[in-house]
Amino acid sequence: MRACPALRTFVAILLSCLSVRAFAAAPIEYHRIIGPEIKTGDYKHPSCFDQLDNGDLYLAYYGGAGEYADETKVYGLRLSGGSYADGNNWTAPQPIAQQPFLSLGNPVIWQAPDGILWFFYVTRYGDTWSSSRIAGKISRDHGHTWSDSFMVTFEEGTMVRGQPILLRNGDYLLPIYHETGADPEVTGADSTSRFLRKRVGSNTWEPSGILASDKGNLQPAVAQIDDKRLVAFCRRAGDYEPTTRGWIVRGESNDGGFTWSRGVDTEFPNPNSAVDLKRLSNGHLLLVYNDSMVDRTPLTVAISTDGGQTFPHRRNIAEGPGAFAYPTAIQTKDQRIHIVYTSDNRTTIRHAILTEDAITSPN
Repeated sequence: MRACPALRTFVAILLSCLSVRAFAAAPIEYHRIIGPEIKTGDYKHPSCFDQLDNGDLYLAYYGGAGEYADETKVYGLRLSGGSYADGNNWTAPQPIAQQPFLSLGNPVIWQAPDGILWFFYVTRYGDTWSSSRIAGKISRDHGHTWSDSFMVTFEEGTMVRGQPILLRNGDYLLPIYHETGADPEVTGADSTSRFLRKRVGSNTWEPSGILASDKGNLQPAVAQIDDKRLVAFCRRAGDYEPTTRGWIVRGESNDGGFTWSRGVDTEFPNPNSAVDLKRLSNGHLLLVYNDSMVDRTPLTVAISTDGGQTFPHRRNIAEGPGAFAYPTAIQTKDQRIHIVYTSDNRTTIRHAILTEDAITSPN
């Protein structure tokens, strides 16, 4: 018995719809955390967050009238129990670091395996970031109260941006950088990525290698591949003028992060903007970056399944006019990936939630 033409057409359409649904990329969930309505100054940038062992998400950013405004402060806010289904559940931001007559920036939030919540930030002593040093605080009660501040570095031009990682030998490794140039529009070619190590049983952060490159680099994001091998992806140095030679810089360590190779350009463009790199629980690497040499848009996520040798899976998670920049990525206990980033002229902090197959599944 032959099917009638109308039936054959209906079946074909149905199969086509099922096929599209089967191979459609997994959805991405978006939330707006805060914007201009929050009166901590128009400027809200850059943000960093972590999931705490009680399930809370804790986020920090620095706020004020602008990047180089006087007396910018660092603010913290919380999403209790990870209830991110509604972006309005974040607590009101509260100052967690401020210093009379000086401006603060670049907060980093990270909870260590022993439960201590580390908070690093930058204090700017002059007119540009190249005058900065790194300070820190800790919390033993999930960020409800904080210790007094302490100095992490004393060298002029040292700054922090990326989260520490727990190494397989139990040490903590904090990526930092040394910025030169004394110019708000140009980062010096001798700017370098650096690393600090807190050894097991120690309470101090010690130097653990320098990653230099021909044109300079800064703001490293680091991941451990095996017991000895680590990889870092770094923001390029230089200016913000249009270019055809602006790439993310990559360096490696083969001795557990004590020494680093010379940085080399990657295949990934970089408009002189921050990137993030994280090792997922399955061993894959996640890279978040701006896929442009000129603009901070689009914001793109790439996945490597071979230890960072190739990144064949890529997807834009924010694009269009404007800028979507300074991402921080984490993987929460439910295996979902969370990325926070700044938009709307650095006045708004946004939150994307996705699973790995949102990147690896075909569009």
